[in-house]
Amino acid sequence: MRRSPVSQRSVLQAALADLADVPATSRWVRSGGIRLHALDYGGDLPPLVILPGITSPAITMDFIARELTDLVRPVVLDVRGRGLSDDGDGFVLEEYAEDTEALISGLGLDDPLLFGHSMGARIAAVVAVRAKVAVRGAVLADPPMSGPGRGPYPTSLEAFLRQLSEARRGTDADEVAVSWPTWPRREQELRARWLSSCAEEAVVGTHRGFEHEDFFDWWPRVPTPVALLHGADSPVVTASGVEEASRANPAATLHGIPGAGHMIFWDAPTAALAALRSALSTVLSQPAPDPGRPDTDLQPGTDPATDSRQRA
Repeated sequence: MRRSPVSQRSVLQAALADLADVPATSRWVRSGGIRLHALDYGGDLPPLVILPGITSPAITMDFIARELTDLVRPVVLDVRGRGLSDDGDGFVLEEYAEDTEALISGLGLDDPLLFGHSMGARIAAVVAVRAKVAVRGAVLADPPMSGPGRGPYPTSLEAFLRQLSEARRGTDADEVAVSWPTWPRREQELRARWLSSCAEEAVVGTHRGFEHEDFFDWWPRVPTPVALLHGADSPVVTASGVEEASRANPAATLHGIPGAGHMIFWDAPTAALAALRSALSTVLSQPAPDPGRPDTDLQPGTDPATDSRQRA
């Protein structure tokens, strides 16, 4: 398997130094031939696997993870092609799901909850439906609902590539603030230092997936408990998208975050974190899954990608 070393993605010394300020331990697992890095916040509480977005290395989710350590044990994945994880050869949803399953198995995370933002929300949906590992529930935050026949993803590939080019040239928080003016200053600084750790191939492949892989191929079969958080002003999860999501998976809980666009935790951190904590608490209030019982309504041996049954 071809694998591009992390060093080719310009992980800056200043970025690595940020890890000293994060109350988490670096953990490593393998997914096939790929080495994956994650930030593990530790503790004896139920594990929560956090899956970031298209250009969000694990450390950029630190401000979320550290606010949840009284509820869960957050483990934030550097998705392949980002942060300190290897690149890999492909960047489609089921490959990302295999990496997440490898993380859960490799770290021995029993019945973890899943939480993903944007790209990570799509990955969480696929992991939950595939049911290759047992999960306790999922919270999806503003998953891209673009796809075949649904129009383009609202942020162009050119915009992502321009930001990557700025990062590799050398950027700072002030330049990041041009694109993300309302973000907290620390988050602008982290993005400035860590964006260059994102592989262009990973961004291109994921953006292509946003327009060629349909979230709604998976969403109707995501088992409960599941919650979908979305920005009230998000161009990614529009009002029509919310309506379709509600119809397609009526057992799911949907919650809009006032004053937030797609980057809901950066745009409206207080309201978004409150909604996330509430969703996680709801999942945790339910009985943990029975190890002898399948986690989904699919029969053993059924391929979730072809099962067309609708849940009540």
